[in-house]
Amino acid sequence: MSHTPHELAEDFPGQADLIHELKMNDGEFRHLFERYHEVNRAVHRAETNVEPCDQFHEEKLRKERMQIKDRIAAKLSAASVP
Repeated sequence: MSHTPHELAEDFPGQADLIHELKMNDGEFRHLFERYHEVNRAVHRAETNVEPCDQFHEEKLRKERMQIKDRIAAKLSAASVP
């Protein structure tokens, strides 16, 4: 288990410019981006015991983070198609 936050720029290499563009111009993407970072920080705090929680809550947060990341990936993919 890694105790390093999962940053979107690392998860989607080479797409930093597209992430920035969508964040600036697409309200739904911006919301997903902000929610991803909120949940990601909560997972990181739980993993490092800064804010300990039970394993069920931590697992719920991880699943939510993955669902958000899947939606972000879909939006990035759709925006990449000419």
